[in-house]
Amino acid sequence: MIDNKSRAMLLTAVALVGLLGVGPVAGPPLAPPEADRARPILEDFSRSEPDGFPHGWEASRRESVTRKAYVVHREGEQTFLRSRGVGSNMRIFKRVTWDPQAHPIVTWRWRLRTPPTGTEPLAAVFISLDEDFFGIPINTKYLWSPTLAKGTLVEGGFFRPAQIVLRDHTDKAGEWLEERVNAYEDFKRIHQHEPAPQAWGISLVTGPGVEVDFGSIALAKP
Repeated sequence: MIDNKSRAMLLTAVALVGLLGVGPVAGPPLAPPEADRARPILEDFSRSEPDGFPHGWEASRRESVTRKAYVVHREGEQTFLRSRGVGSNMRIFKRVTWDPQAHPIVTWRWRLRTPPTGTEPLAAVFISLDEDFFGIPINTKYLWSPTLAKGTLVEGGFFRPAQIVLRDHTDKAGEWLEERVNAYEDFKRIHQHEPAPQAWGISLVTGPGVEVDFGSIALAKP
């Protein structure tokens, strides 16, 4: 039996719970919205090695120098890769697979931190959807160029990937800019064949002396 004093205390506690809106959570956590599930993240730069180099990435050459040039940073709740280019061929890459037909769109953000110079390119994102006979990735190189106009397509060669200019000297430094490319359709248009069922990965490069930030890289459906 509960005496009158205990009953009064219990009723008061119940009333407070109702007023504060506190109560047990029924059922499992809500699933993320469909829009979020449709945008797998290739990289958000939320993890880094002890020296700040992004976790899961590799340097194409001169590792000790390259690792110092690409370092993960944080601004508030946002993580990103801060880079200062040391060579046009010293890029970093990440082996990550996805189905390019199911998720043909690749999105990312980047920010030029220094005024445009004559360095070519200022920065580039390589999207590799296949390999050649020797196991070398077949790249489409998306450029931020100080000399070529937006929309320019530069045909690839034996040692040079095909290049598409997304940004040029008219784009301001210091602002985050969003990119959305149909890597699957670009690959077919440029290379004249279907890519592999699973993509090879992604690469990044910043021109010598140029400072660029790279934000989250994600996939999307059309």
